[in-house]
Amino acid sequence: MQTDSIRAFVAVCDLGSFQAASEALHLSQPTISKRLATLEQRLGHTLFDRIGRGVALTEAGRAWLPHARELLAALQDGGRALDNLGAEVAGNLRLALSHHVGLHRMPAVLRTFVQRYPQVEPEIVFVDSEAACRSVANGEREVAVITLPTPAHPALVEDCIWPDPMSVFVGRDHPLSAKRDITAADLAPHACVLPPVESYTYAIIAHALGTLDVSITPRMTSHYLETLRMLAGVGIGWTVLPTSMEHPELVRLNIPGLFIQRRLGAIRHPRRTLSNAADALLALLDRVRAPAL
Repeated sequence: MQTDSIRAFVAVCDLGSFQAASEALHLSQPTISKRLATLEQRLGHTLFDRIGRGVALTEAGRAWLPHARELLAALQDGGRALDNLGAEVAGNLRLALSHHVGLHRMPAVLRTFVQRYPQVEPEIVFVDSEAACRSVANGEREVAVITLPTPAHPALVEDCIWPDPMSVFVGRDHPLSAKRDITAADLAPHACVLPPVESYTYAIIAHALGTLDVSITPRMTSHYLETLRMLAGVGIGWTVLPTSMEHPELVRLNIPGLFIQRRLGAIRHPRRTLSNAADALLALLDRVRAPAL
């Protein structure tokens, strides 16, 4: 079975159309269609329903997709194993970073890395931590440096590099900004702006508040913590941010008994062969590890 056909199948699944897949793979749409038709013939199953210009996976397509990803990941593992026979740190580094980690934790690490290993070509995507986990689990990325999931992802190995304590913040004109002896219950009557409810960070916040019998329903959500900082600063609602993101437009609320902390770090797949470049990055991260709080 030709790997080019499998690669075309996965690209259409990920990108949602033959046109997008053809652009990503630098092939014509007829070539993509031909490769998928050949693959379906060899498998003996229709993988896609063609609906107008769109495509949708059939039951057979959904069943075979994880195996297709495994086949491509195994080929990448084999190539990296051969590349690693030499001690040279070179070639591609397929890395995923969450937006906050990429902006606030990784610049110094990446600066040192690219200076030390100029033969490495980093291929970095900035995605939400949840998507980064999926990309590592699927073999699309070797390593991701993100907000670590709680509970831990069952298929991945994690390494906490930075504890990330968080605090409740309000704008300077917010009713709670001048209130003394604030409790967690005081938050409930006021609107809040938080990360999306499906995110790892929201789960951490909701759990911490839930231990103090405070339930939350965000007025607005955003994966971008800088956006939440702005929304809180203009008075749209209170928010929860890393304590390190204190800002002149915000007031940090000290709430007795409320402890919120994320863990930021690296994840990888335990059964995948890492490139020398990925191993070198993990070693560099290990040297900048912050002590646990």
